Amino acid sequence: MASSPDTLIAAVAREAQWLPHRYDPGEDAIHFRRTPRAEHRAATFLTDDYLPAGDAPMVLRRTDVMATATRPAPLHFIFHSAFCCSTLLARAFDIEGKAMGLKEPYILNDLVGWAHRGAQPAPAAQVLDDALTLLARPFGNGETLVMKPSNVANAFAPAMLTMRPQANALLLYAPLRDYLNSIARKGMDGRLWVRDLLVKLLKDRLIDLGFDGEAYLRHTDLQAAAVGWLAQHALFGRLVARFGPDRVRTLSSEQVTARPRETMAALSALFGVALDEAALDAVVAGPAFTRHSKSEAAFGGDDRAAEQREADTRFGDEIEKVAAWAEAVAANAGVAIDPGAPLLG
Repeated sequence: MASSPDTLIAAVAREAQWLPHRYDPGEDAIHFRRTPRAEHRAATFLTDDYLPAGDAPMVLRRTDVMATATRPAPLHFIFHSAFCCSTLLARAFDIEGKAMGLKEPYILNDLVGWAHRGAQPAPAAQVLDDALTLLARPFGNGETLVMKPSNVANAFAPAMLTMRPQANALLLYAPLRDYLNSIARKGMDGRLWVRDLLVKLLKDRLIDLGFDGEAYLRHTDLQAAAVGWLAQHALFGRLVARFGPDRVRTLSSEQVTARPRETMAALSALFGVALDEAALDAVVAGPAFTRHSKSEAAFGGDDRAAEQREADTRFGDEIEKVAAWAEAVAANAGVAIDPGAPLLG
């Protein structure tokens, strides 16, 4: 016997394998795609570029879905400023029976685009709340969801933490020079990406560094990268001040690679994921910490250091000049280079 529409809607609303993938504000509809846990694990990000081609999405009215949505699992966040081991940490929380990591669900990017096009705050907040509920459905009983949004959704971080008062967050960043190094070695793609991010941060009104509009056109690509880094760092500082260290902690990528076991132990405690000594050892020895998050090739701290040294050889003079300029800008704008509330002592 064929399932009734109501039964189908209820199944999609309650089962974690139905990923809320896209949002259509014109129809107030959510596009769900069937995404088993193995596909989550294999995908670098939850976007069409990385998810396998499959069946057509299930398109349902948001209000119909939410009428039958179940109580979500505990949800915590990894907010990041890009190129700082955030995918590594989200992968590390793919621990069956304990936790599941969500890597940049694209529905949040859709909501960012909607906001930039002029969405009204009240309906946009309701859709964001509903998206968080649907993303927090667990694959297994007792599992905690650890979600890493794309950094283009960082402007939503205050709203997400307000909507989910039981949620904690890690604010993850690369040290300034490491971040500039990452952008430089990515060539034109990296330099275009930071320009695009700059535009989005301006739309989000997250940049307040004392420049007028024309100044951003005069900046070099790495200066644009530094402006983006400073804007996100300033946001992290405000999140620490607003929500406090009981809920929000900060961590650098340098600490992740130098102290992986301590990082996982402290982060598991922050997120309420109980891991014994053997489980911690298994995670640190597993693919999240030993393979490249994008290529799956064997990759560790020594490999990262080698990449950075190679880029410093080519771009070191530019990186150092821009870093010194950014530090002066930060001092003038009152942006702390250390955002406080460290995860690790």
